Amino acid sequence: MAEAVPSFRKPNCTERVLNRLFGLLVGLGFGLSHNYLLQVRGRKTGRMYSTPVNLIVVDGRRYLIAPRGNTEWVRNAKSGGEIWLKKGKSRDRFRVREIRDEDKPRLLKSYLDQFRTTVQQYFPVPAGSDAKTFSGIASLYPLFELEAVNVSPPRDEAVEPVR
Repeated sequence: MAEAVPSFRKPNCTERVLNRLFGLLVGLGFGLSHNYLLQVRGRKTGRMYSTPVNLIVVDGRRYLIAPRGNTEWVRNAKSGGEIWLKKGKSRDRFRVREIRDEDKPRLLKSYLDQFRTTVQQYFPVPAGSDAKTFSGIASLYPLFELEAVNVSPPRDEAVEPVR
């Protein structure tokens, strides 16, 4: 099953335009409680890049999942070790800690169950599947726990990468 999913799903032209528009709105403060504008420093250029994401909160801990796989923001986050989440005037810094594949299934299940309408297309298993079903595909989805550097306490609501 894992072979059917590419390591990175590139957005098409329409998705790129919608992501930019949605990212602009989230950056201005619009969107649901789980929508943020992820900002990360480029590992080669040092420039700041941004993309809209959905944050998931499980057991009071914040997580970022990359449903498109090993994207540029994932590589930059791994390289730099930190990201920023922006919404409106608020911009908070986090350290990222990669989650081991064996610890991902319940988080992937929660993510897909919460955001099925926007991310089901990136998963070869249907929303509502048992967490064990995600074991065989966990390595395809980068997943980070966020450690607050200067932020307010998390709300028990979700957020996911839209890109």
